[in-house]
Amino acid sequence: MRIVVLVSGTGSNLQAVIDAVKAGELDVDIAAVGADRPGTYGVERSAAAGIPTFVVDFKAYPDRAQWNAALTEAVAAFEPDVVVSSGFMRIVSPEFIDAFGGKYLNTHPALLPAFPGAHGVRDAMAYGVKVTGCTVHWADAGVDTGPIIAQEAVAVEDTDTEETLHERIKVVERRLLVSTLASLAAAHRSGLPA
Repeated sequence: MRIVVLVSGTGSNLQAVIDAVKAGELDVDIAAVGADRPGTYGVERSAAAGIPTFVVDFKAYPDRAQWNAALTEAVAAFEPDVVVSSGFMRIVSPEFIDAFGGKYLNTHPALLPAFPGAHGVRDAMAYGVKVTGCTVHWADAGVDTGPIIAQEAVAVEDTDTEETLHERIKVVERRLLVSTLASLAAAHRSGLPA
């Protein structure tokens, strides 16, 4: 199964995928890694691992529609079976999602549908929940919406800060992303629907 991974930052989830592939624990071909801005560590990690990279700089386009079209073209050039949003902080268009048959996988640091958006961990803590977690789902054109594939809970400790809780969620999120990709790859190999 060919994947293209999209990042906006450090690419820690991406690194978990790269490591699982190298260890023989995940049978996917990381065809490329793309970013929405230059200078991301996620792209640097990928280049160091010998993975093709590209940048479709959001700021280089006069409007979102033109950026979405350019992103769609850049990703399509690698012919992915699944596109993975791994800390990709941009909402893509319905046309982008349709171009890849709706196979746009996203991770989110909360138990969706609770606490969508860019501040899921902070919002969960502000609400006072005792349990939060992470979600892997098929993304649609909404903000952290679309069919949920997998979730795992993480307890909120009394001593947690937003940073400590987020770090514990990231550990679970990495494992959940790798296991979800492994399941999707197994279904892909056997010709079953994902």
